[in-house]
Amino acid sequence: MSDDTQALMSIGALARSTGLAVRTIRFYCDEGILEAYRSVGGHRLFDAATATERVLLVRRLRALGVGLGSIAEVLRGERSVAEVVAAESARLDVELRAMAWRRASLRAVETASPHQRAERLAVLAAAEDGRTAHECLVRFWRRALAPIPPGDIEGWLYWNIPEPPADPTVEDVVAYAELTGLVTDTAFNSVVRQQYWRGRAELVGDPRRLYARVGDVMADVVPLVAEGVPPRGGTELDEFVDAHARARGEHDSPSFRAQLLDGATDTDDRILRYWTLTEQLVGERVTVGRAHHWMYRALVASSHEGSGGRHRKAIDAAQQNS
Repeated sequence: MSDDTQALMSIGALARSTGLAVRTIRFYCDEGILEAYRSVGGHRLFDAATATERVLLVRRLRALGVGLGSIAEVLRGERSVAEVVAAESARLDVELRAMAWRRASLRAVETASPHQRAERLAVLAAAEDGRTAHECLVRFWRRALAPIPPGDIEGWLYWNIPEPPADPTVEDVVAYAELTGLVTDTAFNSVVRQQYWRGRAELVGDPRRLYARVGDVMADVVPLVAEGVPPRGGTELDEFVDAHARARGEHDSPSFRAQLLDGATDTDDRILRYWTLTEQLVGERVTVGRAHHWMYRALVASSHEGSGGRHRKAIDAAQQNS
C-alpha cells in the first residue's frame, strides 16, 4: 500500500470513529456532503486526516436541525457555522411563533360555546397566522393613507398596527383575526378614508403636507388623551381645522368646521370596533384612532357652539362611544 493509500480510511472505520451508521455516511456521500475516493475494488475511502472531523461536524449540525444544503455550504467554506446557526435560529423563531398562534387559535375554537363555534371559526379563518394578519393590516393602511409615500408612513404604521404577540392568548388571536376581517371589508376603506381625510378630499391640493400637519397635531393630542383631558377647543383644534382648510384653499370659519363634519364616519361602529380591538393589543399606548376621536368630539363641540345646537345629535353619539 502506498503512502497515499495509508492516509485513507474505509467507510467502516469512519463509521466506528464517528458513531454513525454506514448507510448514513453513504447517504451523505450521495448527497454531495462528503467527498469519497474509490479503491480499485470500488469501495469508498476517505481522507483520514479530515473525514472524522467533517462527519462529526455534519452530525452535530444535523442534531441542531440545520439542513443539508446549509451544511454543504459550511463544508465548502461558503458560510460559517455561526451564520448557518443564526439563520436556523431565526427560522425556528418564525416556526415557533406560527405554532404558538395555531395553538391559541385551536384553543379559541375549543373554548367557544357550541353556538359560537362556527362564527369563531369564520373569524379565525381571516388570519392564517400572526405574520400574515399583520401584513394584511399594513396593506390596508397603505391604501387608506394613499397617496402618501410608503416611506412617510413607516412611523405611523409602527405606532398604530399592533405586532402579533410571540405567545398569543385566545383573546389576542380572536382580536387580531377580527381586525383582519374588518380591513378585508371593501367598504371599510372608504369609511376610514372619510374619517382621516374628511369631506371633499378631492379638493386637497397637497395630501402629503396635510398628512404631515395633521400628524403634528395628533402628536400634541396624544398626551392630552393619555392624561384624560376632555375634548376641548384651543390650539390643537385650531391647527387641525387650519390644516384642512388650507389644504383645500379655504380658511377656518364656522361654516368650514361644519363642512368637516358632513358625512363624518368617526362614530361608525366599525371604526370604533377597530380601534377598541387595536387598543386591546397595544396596551396603554394611545393610538391615532383615540386621538382622532378626541379631535372629532372637540370639533363637534366647537361647531355646536357656533351653530345653535345643529350638532347636538352628533355630540351625544360621540359621548356615548367615547
